[in-house]
Amino acid sequence: MPRSEGGRKMAYRYGSRYQMGILPPSIEDYVAADHPVRAYDAFVEALNLGALGIDLDPHQVGNSEYDPKAMMKLLVYGYSYGVRSSRKLEREAHQNLAFIWLMGGLKPDHKTIAEYRRKNKKALQKVLKQCAGMCIHLGLIAGNALFVDGAKIRANAARSKTHDRDYYEQQMSEMEGRIEQILEECEAVDQQEEGEGPWVAMDKGLADESRLKGKIQELLKIFSETDREKVNRTDLDCAVMHSVQGSHASYNVQSVVDDQHGLIVQAEAVSETSDVNQFARQIEQANEVLSEPCKVACADAGYADTEELEKVEAQGIKVVVPSQRQALHDEEGPFSKSHFRYDKERDCYWCPEGNRLRYDWMDKESGKRFYQITNGKVCRGCLHYGQCTSAKKGRRIIRMALEEAREKFEAQYEDPASQEIYARRKARVEHPFGHIKRNLKADAFLMRGQDGVNAETSLLATCFNLSRMITLLGISGLIAKFGICIPAFA
Repeated sequence: MPRSEGGRKMAYRYGSRYQMGILPPSIEDYVAADHPVRAYDAFVEALNLGALGIDLDPHQVGNSEYDPKAMMKLLVYGYSYGVRSSRKLEREAHQNLAFIWLMGGLKPDHKTIAEYRRKNKKALQKVLKQCAGMCIHLGLIAGNALFVDGAKIRANAARSKTHDRDYYEQQMSEMEGRIEQILEECEAVDQQEEGEGPWVAMDKGLADESRLKGKIQELLKIFSETDREKVNRTDLDCAVMHSVQGSHASYNVQSVVDDQHGLIVQAEAVSETSDVNQFARQIEQANEVLSEPCKVACADAGYADTEELEKVEAQGIKVVVPSQRQALHDEEGPFSKSHFRYDKERDCYWCPEGNRLRYDWMDKESGKRFYQITNGKVCRGCLHYGQCTSAKKGRRIIRMALEEAREKFEAQYEDPASQEIYARRKARVEHPFGHIKRNLKADAFLMRGQDGVNAETSLLATCFNLSRMITLLGISGLIAKFGICIPAFA
């Protein structure tokens, strides 16, 4: 209350730490009816934990543990507000009224929270799939057009811990020498101490070296079983990736977003540094969630691998992906390859001046076919010699193995209907990454390994979907909708 002095009201309100007060008599009254936490609570209540792989057995014997559903609520709500570490989640469960209400007064410590997340990595990976299923059930995901994009998110590992095979082999050699030296020292000590009672020769140093040797053996096994050039010692599945923030040990997070409301259908963290081999894989996994193929699949030029695009088109899906040339808006010169006409029947090219380029040879490894002007004198005597080519042997054309398909996809991208779809791509597929990195503060993963990172990816994508659903339906409307979902997903 404003203080008064001499009958005059003061300009400020002052608080008092000693003012007597009391919280509502019930935890239920801690949060308002329209508080967002109630929507997150309703979402987890609608989840089928059994389908996720979390068994609920209230009659199990032994020491009681925290309710798995309450722990799931803690993770989902915490991740939705950028609270991801187990220690911060523990703090919120003690101090934040929304968390206290959500947990019903339960206060698990950080070790319990971390252990729950570690034990249920596989289950957490499936949360997004159930969330997307709810969105489909509620008519929020149409599945007509899907957009694919990727973003680099740092791993919980240092770049300096990434090394090649030679480095680890050298480390192994040095380690075996150190172990042999320690064993010799232990044997000498045993002889000196003989007759003076038992003495433990296996000291801490030997145990540490043996443990490290096992780790390096595991790393060398990865090199022998895969074609990877480098492996990170801290997180075996991450890779050094380049982004606008620099080069770091990272994961390439792939996201498939629906066109209707921009909701995420599928998300996965992969170790491949490039997007070029991800298009078909991500669309196929998204179609599994939809239970039927989408009508249009769209991505940027980073996914422009003709073989990948053909895999998607073979499913009856229209592909809208620009080539690198189209994405860079490179203007073609008067003597670019596109101005040379390919004669399929004669398997040759005709230059703009009407001269023939015959088939010369083929690279069997890449499938590229090389076409050469019949006589180099023709080019050297041409008016455009020096502009078209400066080679003494004359002009040469390289035809890619899937040249016809590439030309077809380029023409398909130029179609006005495709341009309209592609114009919506940025607004749809890049929005989730902005929300995840900026609002959810997920610029790096906390967990290590493919399973742990994909568990976090699933949670983060689910949190984005829930935020969008609250925007679309409102809190009370979304809670009511989740009530409809429970019979379908229970």
